[in-house]
Amino acid sequence: MDTDIKIGFVGVGKLGKDAAEVLDEYYDVTGYDVRPVTNTTVKMEYDLETAVQGKDVVFIAVPTAHHPDYDGRYATSHLPPKDFDYTVAVEVTEEVDRYVDNNTLIVMISTMLPGTVRERIAPKIKNGRFIYNPYLIAQGTVKWDMRNPEMIMIGTEDGMRSDDVELLSGIYQPMLDKEHVRFEIGTWEEVESMKIFYNTFITAKLCLVNMIQDAAMAVGHMNVDIVTNALKRSTDRIMGPKYMMAGLGDGGGCHPRDNIALRSFAEKHDFGYDLFDAIMVAREQQARNIAKFFGQVGVPKDMPCVILGAGFKPGVDQLEGSPSILVGYYLEELGYSVTYDKEVHEKTKQGTKAVPSAYLLGWPKAFNDYPFTPGSIVVDPWRSLLSDRTNINVYHYGNTRPGMSGYIPSLKATRVS
Repeated sequence: MDTDIKIGFVGVGKLGKDAAEVLDEYYDVTGYDVRPVTNTTVKMEYDLETAVQGKDVVFIAVPTAHHPDYDGRYATSHLPPKDFDYTVAVEVTEEVDRYVDNNTLIVMISTMLPGTVRERIAPKIKNGRFIYNPYLIAQGTVKWDMRNPEMIMIGTEDGMRSDDVELLSGIYQPMLDKEHVRFEIGTWEEVESMKIFYNTFITAKLCLVNMIQDAAMAVGHMNVDIVTNALKRSTDRIMGPKYMMAGLGDGGGCHPRDNIALRSFAEKHDFGYDLFDAIMVAREQQARNIAKFFGQVGVPKDMPCVILGAGFKPGVDQLEGSPSILVGYYLEELGYSVTYDKEVHEKTKQGTKAVPSAYLLGWPKAFNDYPFTPGSIVVDPWRSLLSDRTNINVYHYGNTRPGMSGYIPSLKATRVS
């Protein structure tokens, strides 16, 4: 990598200062902040135009703050939901872009909710080029985190590699202590989601662990560390990549019923919260959203709906806790007539002529060779069925990325109740 690269770094604050100093060990970095910055190795300029003009890359690390009432040190659950405040990020992006040209790559690293970059940040870029690149860094360990990232997330408009992706990747390479670092390339929305849901996974994990602690205090004869140590060694399912494929949701004879039972446990012991209720509400609403999707893609109410895979997982006939039957329940609630694959098979054996239908794939990769009736609509929440068939329409639920197999447009404008 060319060490003559000139970098501007806007926002040399709590996190930005250490990040800029790591970059400054390898490149010519000029920092800018609205407040005086002392005790830094970075050359500071307090005129934004001077700090960014003529630079090869300009990083923007400004806060997307909440109101102080929402910073988590005091109770917030009674307050209405509130997005980040993007005012500073929008204004700074617009101002930086005013002082650069197409020779400058603007890199936004501030955390944002999915959709924000495309809606509010990218439209402000008129002159420079743009990448979204949020960091996984924490106060107190920023410099170590910069050199040992779990992954480096780079977001582009279309999610594809480009010269700018290669430029940014190359800038990071000399400073990495880890031999192999994952570079995750995605659309702006995909990378926004990687960052925000990464943080939320940590919060959810800690909430579950602390719930075990509350259980220990409630029932007695129990050390929370004995339980959590057993769970942290359970790398096949809990701590591994299993169950990280979006689809129809949890199922089986144990999982839903265990959460339902734990609702009563939390109530009996007066935990004061009910995460298990929230989990079950989410499971049911996610199934209902898939059922609503049939109407959103134009499945008429008089078209038969067929669910392939009624058992709660492939190769199992058990229907208890079946997420595909739960979707079928909501389809019927919406006015559709629902049958299941075994019923359809029996009718075909009896000579009933197959008609175009709307199919839901209850299992992943299990129906690639299924003889779908021409003119049918197939909803695949696993995104595994090839979508290039000429005689049926295949929709990959969960894929709104243009250019990818099974892509469907965003449904923001077509929501139905």
